[in-house]
Amino acid sequence: MEEELFPSTPGKVKIERAHTINRQLHRCFASTSTMFLWALFLIALTASYLSFQSFVDSSSRYLNASWGGMQWEKQIRESAAASRPGGMSVLVTGAAGFVGTHVSLALRRRGDGVVGLDNFNNYYDPSLKKARQAMLQSRGVFVVEGDINDTRLLARLFALVPFTHVMHLAAQAGVRYAIENPASYVHSNIAGLVTLLEVCKSADPQPAVVWASSSSVYGLNEKVPFSELDRTDRPASLYAATKKAGEEITHTYNHIYGLSTTGLRFFTVYGPWGRPDMAYFSFTRNILQGKPITVYRGKDSVDLARDFTYIDDIVKGCVASLDTAEKSTGSGGRKRGPAQYRIYNLGNTSPVTVPALVNILERHLKVKAKKKVVEMPGNGDVPFTHANISFAQAELGYKPTTNLEIGLKKFVKWYLSYYGYKPRSGGLAA
Repeated sequence: MEEELFPSTPGKVKIERAHTINRQLHRCFASTSTMFLWALFLIALTASYLSFQSFVDSSSRYLNASWGGMQWEKQIRESAAASRPGGMSVLVTGAAGFVGTHVSLALRRRGDGVVGLDNFNNYYDPSLKKARQAMLQSRGVFVVEGDINDTRLLARLFALVPFTHVMHLAAQAGVRYAIENPASYVHSNIAGLVTLLEVCKSADPQPAVVWASSSSVYGLNEKVPFSELDRTDRPASLYAATKKAGEEITHTYNHIYGLSTTGLRFFTVYGPWGRPDMAYFSFTRNILQGKPITVYRGKDSVDLARDFTYIDDIVKGCVASLDTAEKSTGSGGRKRGPAQYRIYNLGNTSPVTVPALVNILERHLKVKAKKKVVEMPGNGDVPFTHANISFAQAELGYKPTTNLEIGLKKFVKWYLSYYGYKPRSGGLAA
């Protein structure tokens, strides 16, 4: 340290230079006026430097951020532009998710403008979401990577595009995962919903909002089939509770701010590009890999049953909800009159037991499953679901057409192709 602070050979020349510098400084600051001018010069120089540095930093952040910039804005506008007369401009949240991808494709196919938003979290393999994003991109749908809780991002999107509709599908999904990470459900399903609705109610014009609730809101209800008129105040899981809270929150924004709002209670959606955490998906993976699958049973050894609904049928219900959504009645956060508020079941109306599901998969995969039958744990799952879809039929023209046999056949075909399985005699192998 001493060698760095002091020169190795101090001598006469260095000392004389020091005296010379001192004399020059003395002359320079000899008068008060000169010192004052120097101070002003230094202050101006410092202020100029800080302003320039702030400009450079801001520009750097603008150019290097995950969103923003002229090219980014151009992609947003192009993606949001409808190609058919009277077409909608729709913001689809959760666009790289299972339902979000299919809805975005359906809207784009018929000429509507679509901008996607997704945070690409790692609840399940993000590479599947990236593959969906690439598919959307190839069809002219731009997906913004960002969080639904990012108010600045949402405000920027609405500043760029006067969205006519919002299809809100972003959510933390899954019933059992809530035991491991409850905060993620509050962050996405409650805080995220409020953040989105805040931006929507302040927009001018306000968009009509269609969003994904869940059949899970029926909770401990034992009356079947489940009707929108049934009580939904006894949730069996935190996931269900957040979706029920979402229905109350959307009603509040509808009542206070005039947001046109439609909630859709999905019943066990399945199909190509589906979610790996769903039973039919994980069963397929384990069967092909020769691993045992866990089949749950309810009390008294009763088989669990689900109202499995094929993705194409769900998409038809989502698009019909957008088409029949009335305009919001508010503007800039002020309500001008009563606004439309609706909730619909979207199911298949034909519950199938889990063992029957496994049998169908075995036939299509040509592989026998290794089953491990256990009693259903107390993790929030319910023993059965069954949708009454009479309201959706009457008001949306909703009519499911794909049964589980056909739907799983389509799913298996996609799965084998996507994951590169090739058939061979006596079964299938990767």
